[in-house]
Amino acid sequence: MGIEITILVGTMTGTAEMVAQEVQQALETAGHQGAIQVMDNLDAAVFQRGGNFLICTSTYGNGDVPDNAQALFNSLETEKPDLTKIKYGVIALGDTTYKDTFCQGGLRFDKMLAELGARRAGEMLMHDASSGTLPEELAAQWVVPWVEQHLAPLLQPEDRSSQETV
Repeated sequence: MGIEITILVGTMTGTAEMVAQEVQQALETAGHQGAIQVMDNLDAAVFQRGGNFLICTSTYGNGDVPDNAQALFNSLETEKPDLTKIKYGVIALGDTTYKDTFCQGGLRFDKMLAELGARRAGEMLMHDASSGTLPEELAAQWVVPWVEQHLAPLLQPEDRSSQETV
């Protein structure tokens, strides 16, 4: 059976949401489940149930998380919840034209989640808008191998069986 993943989207212009939609489609084609949640009005409670998460976020301004992700990021910073039951990955969108802040939105989420005890599966996907590749195509190609090679091995047998009954 497939693995359930919540895809949290931080976006200013809609690119990260478009990437998340392509990722969701690729997951479902491979037999997994991807549920997209745009970060608008979310706080640390989104992680309460535990589970598998994929952060898909752009970078804005001086290396900040997007406006719609600010409340969630600030909530994590202030509440400091125990995220030891969380497994996650990150798709970070950036542009090397801004080399000092390249993919900082995703990198900031990665650092915060790790500090709170969450366990990252594999390496982050960092897309460069200056590369000439489309982020949604790259992410769709990346996500299934990421799940099968990096996320699935982290799941305990009880995690797998509870997901298979859903």
